[in-house]
Amino acid sequence: MNNGLLTIGELKLQVSVLWTHSAWMFLLLLLLTDLNWLFEIIKWQNLASVEKKITFFEAYEQCFASLTASMITPNRIGEYGAKALFYKGPNRKNIMGLNLLGNLSQLVATSFFGVVGLVFFLTNFKVQTPKITIQYSLILIIIIVLVILFIRNDNFKKAKLFLRQISKKTYFLTLVLAVFRYLVFTHQFYFLIILFELNVDYFTAMYLIFSTYFIASVLPSLTIFDWVIKGSVAIFVFGFVEVNELTIVTITTFMYLLNFVIPAIIGSIFVFNYKPISNK
Repeated sequence: MNNGLLTIGELKLQVSVLWTHSAWMFLLLLLLTDLNWLFEIIKWQNLASVEKKITFFEAYEQCFASLTASMITPNRIGEYGAKALFYKGPNRKNIMGLNLLGNLSQLVATSFFGVVGLVFFLTNFKVQTPKITIQYSLILIIIIVLVILFIRNDNFKKAKLFLRQISKKTYFLTLVLAVFRYLVFTHQFYFLIILFELNVDYFTAMYLIFSTYFIASVLPSLTIFDWVIKGSVAIFVFGFVEVNELTIVTITTFMYLLNFVIPAIIGSIFVFNYKPISNK
């Protein structure tokens, strides 16, 4: 709001320049979006089949419909309930556990590469780290207490017994697909950096992208405002290599449109045509 560069007019200018620069590049960006979601769909088909064998199209429908349903929920928590609605009552708890496993695998990939990127970021740039205050300490203590209570809950113990029955092959494939998906959308971000002709070398750009996604992943937000969070973090991170703020906002907006808005529009078709499944 306080930056004169970040206006709708300037954003439209950036988009028009990019389009006239190379129209076929947009097709490549869309293909990367397809590849990103292809890995997610296969990952969910692999996980859901532990409880009930499903086809690729069924996994496709469930992934996109649950994305649409989760857009207005904090940190996409609505996705758990949305996917469970595609199954009968007795299967729903296990389906929610499998969805949690899929999201945790993505978090593992984000955290692994994010820590690598953050180490590079902190060692190569003078970053003012936040001071540990009483408020931060209290929040940390509350989180630890809640985690302990959750672990001691009977439902968690039952879920843990169920997850132990899953084969190592399924766990391995889930993690591999999560890593592939992560590398696809982070390189999609890098590809946009190339298109906008930013003067940042590959390794530095990737470390900064890893840091951006890692920092953004720990911030609570609604999926519908995901671009705001990632855009703000990206402006902060890429500011250390003196990248134009408007360009970074444009890139994060494109990433949001490609990987969330377009799939959510597709998912809305499945949401509107959803037929409730009997619990029996």
